[in-house]
Formats: sequence, C-alpha cells, structure tokens
Amino acid sequence: MEKLISEFSLGLFFWQLLIFVGLIFMLKKFAWKPILDTINERESSIIKALRSASEARLEMELAQDNNKKTLKEALNQKEILLKEARDVSAKIINESKDQAKIEANKILIKAQQAIQSEKNAAINDLKNQVAVLSIDIAEKVLKGELTDKNRQEKLVERLVKEVNIK
Repeated sequence: MEKLISEFSLGLFFWQLLIFVGLIFMLKKFAWKPILDTINERESSIIKALRSASEARLEMELAQDNNKKTLKEALNQKEILLKEARDVSAKIINESKDQAKIEANKILIKAQQAIQSEKNAAINDLKNQVAVLSIDIAEKVLKGELTDKNRQEKLVERLVKEVNIK
C-alpha cells in the first residue's frame, strides 16, 4: 500500500507539475504579455507625464524669471520717471520764483518812480505856493508902505503870523 500511495503521489505530482507548467505557459502567452504590455504602456505614459511636468516646471520658472526681470525694469522706469518729474517740478518752481522776483522788482521800481514823481510834484507845488505867497506879501508890503509906515509894520507882522500858521 505504501507503494501504491507512493506511485499515486508520484503520478499526482507529475500531473500537478504538468498542469502547473501548462498554466504558466498559458498565462505567459495569454495573460502576462498583455499585462506586461499594459504595465509598459503605463510606465511610458508616467515617464511622459513626468517629462511634461518637468518641462512645464522649467517653463514656469523661466516665466517667473521673466516676470521678475519685467518687474525690475518697470520699477527702474518708475524711479526714472519719478526723478524726471521731481526735476521738472523743481525747475518749474525755480523758474516761477525767478519770474516772481523779476515782477516784484518791476513793481518796486514803478512804485519808487511813482513816489519820486509825487514827491517832485509836491515840491514843485510847494515852491509855487511859496512863490505866490511871497509875491502876495511883497505886493501887500509895497502897497502898505506907500500909505503908512505903522500900517506897514502891522501888516508885515500879521502876514508873518499867517505864514507861520499855514
């Protein structure tokens, strides 16, 4: 019986081995090849996706670098424009101050000329009044002297008092 069991186990082992080899062969031909092809396709698509992601990352870094450069250039342009604006503003203010000084000097000169003109007119008017007054006094003195000496003295005193009052 032992022999029978050992022959039976040996026969069973042989058939199991044959079925196992056949199964492996069948799996290799019909299952593993499509599975491996699918895995290889999946691997190549993953590699492609990784390359695309890497390229996209590089492009994004380049774009960020370009954006930084553009921002720096814009900031530099802004600074240049602000400096130019400040310079133009200062120039306009200085020109306006200079123009205001010139105008103020012109007005001052005109005012001084007007004052001098008024002063000369007042002096001339005063001279004319003194001349007219002197003539009036002389005329009255001469008229009074011709008539009476006492009257002449009183007249001169009175005229002198009138002149001092005015």
